[in-house]
Amino acid sequence: MRDFVNQKSKLIPPSGIRKFFDIVRTTEGAISLGVGEPDFVTPWKVRSAAITSLQRGYTQYTGNRGLPKLLELISQYLQARFGLVYDPAHILITVGGSEAIDLALRACVERGDEILIPDPAYVSYSPLVTLADGVAVPVECREEDDFKLTPALLEKAITDKTKAIILTYPNNPTGAIMTKDELQAIANVIIKHDLLVITDEIYAELTYGKKHTSIASLPNMQERTVYISGFSKAFAMTGWRMGYVCAPKEIDEAMFKIHQYGIMCAPITSQYAAIEALSDGFSDNFATVEEMRDSYDKRRKFVLCSLQEIGLDCFTPQGAFYAFPSVKNTGLDGENFAQNLLKEQKVAVVPGSAFGAFGAQNVRLSYATSMNALSEAFDRTAAFLQKIR
Repeated sequence: MRDFVNQKSKLIPPSGIRKFFDIVRTTEGAISLGVGEPDFVTPWKVRSAAITSLQRGYTQYTGNRGLPKLLELISQYLQARFGLVYDPAHILITVGGSEAIDLALRACVERGDEILIPDPAYVSYSPLVTLADGVAVPVECREEDDFKLTPALLEKAITDKTKAIILTYPNNPTGAIMTKDELQAIANVIIKHDLLVITDEIYAELTYGKKHTSIASLPNMQERTVYISGFSKAFAMTGWRMGYVCAPKEIDEAMFKIHQYGIMCAPITSQYAAIEALSDGFSDNFATVEEMRDSYDKRRKFVLCSLQEIGLDCFTPQGAFYAFPSVKNTGLDGENFAQNLLKEQKVAVVPGSAFGAFGAQNVRLSYATSMNALSEAFDRTAAFLQKIR
């Protein structure tokens, strides 16, 4: 039989995160610190709105862009929270932020275009660049720089084939953020080289001590920025698959056409849930967001203290809900550390190499889980370290 499989799909590796999830599901008594989603339930008002929409028989397709009310509310939300002004007519509701990333790359990338990706980075970026016929180019983000992208390292990575850069701050997996001044320094390099920015700001509501700044809000940046976000993290709505993307007119039109043919529209029930999440001036639901953020912050501090106690160095994350400790002093790399920890103590963390080559000496753990689970996981990890040292 002929080989019917597309060669590009052969080139991309399986998700390093999902591989460990699959193992955990078949390991009795395992504690998973690998999952990248809130352990909170979607607020009741949001769930109730979805139930009501079903009771009223709202089960049809929506317009390709999404429900007009939702587009209007997202526009209001972005302006109120981050100073971003987007016409609802140029906002597109997507099936999670993941579809938005895929749309942006397919709409913009030509064969051979180089797309810069700060490394470590979310696992989907590089494979999606490959599937869009681009070339993913990692840009090292070093722990001594607090895992932030620096102008010097960005400048060094740019060639005459560079077309765009993907930014993700707050960052998954490191928890790094970038301040307005730091983003402005990056923006200066981007403007100098006439690059496009694809910014994934899904964790924008989850920062600790500093308010999030979007690179799209800086002078002369909105016209060269594709802005991606969604409801998954801030509103504990991962399974609803609600994302959105805002872009300059020409890119927006291209993404819209791809979305029309590939997806048609996001699920109507999820859209009604998202409308409720942003209704009433966001006040009620944002109280829930604040509660979640405060809870994550307490867990973040517990995780950092626990890592220090068991002798693992870790950068202090300032956003999202991940820690990215180095395991170099154990004599193991992240892959072997994660495999052995799961095998011997049934604690699952994700090897840093899943997020790029520059994370190979680290592991990612999520503190979006209960304090009881975190406490037990660190007791087990301490026992594991005692054995191997």
